[in-house]
Amino acid sequence: MDTPTLYTERLILRPLELTDAEAIQRLFPHWEVVRYLNALVPWPYPADGALTYLRDNALPAMARGEEWHWSIRLKSAPGQLIGNISLMNEQDNNRGFWLAPKWQGQGLMSEASAAVTGYWFKTLGRSVLRVPKAALNIGSRKLSQRTGMRLIGTDEGDFVSGRLPREIWEITREEWLQQR
Repeated sequence: MDTPTLYTERLILRPLELTDAEAIQRLFPHWEVVRYLNALVPWPYPADGALTYLRDNALPAMARGEEWHWSIRLKSAPGQLIGNISLMNEQDNNRGFWLAPKWQGQGLMSEASAAVTGYWFKTLGRSVLRVPKAALNIGSRKLSQRTGMRLIGTDEGDFVSGRLPREIWEITREEWLQQR
């Protein structure tokens, strides 16, 4: 199944393409964006990091139907990528995202998350969505709380900024449907 373009009130979520590499390379490698991401993200970010990630990881996983990756774009400026949101078919790691600092704090990630969570439950028919995050990532934690997720576990994880306390948040399909 091809990853579809999704629309929200203010956003267009377009499936990632190799041509997105330049915009990602420009917006992504900033400490405030990457510090709470999984330590698998190379840091310092290499000059070809976005191209390598798209070509070798994201696009092949999309082609295999294991992951779904979207660029985040404003409807008012559809040619400009401002972030990325993804769904992954992994144990305890089903959604991840980043948004360039200029666009943070405007509720845009809440919109994007609602759209892809709906895709996860309605289109893909999944029964549970789990999201790991650095406990220090207050913005991500608040988004999980606002969207009806609950904390189900804590441990430690390796992030770009080092080994940190980690939280696992969850929402079931039934809980999500009750919010509709």
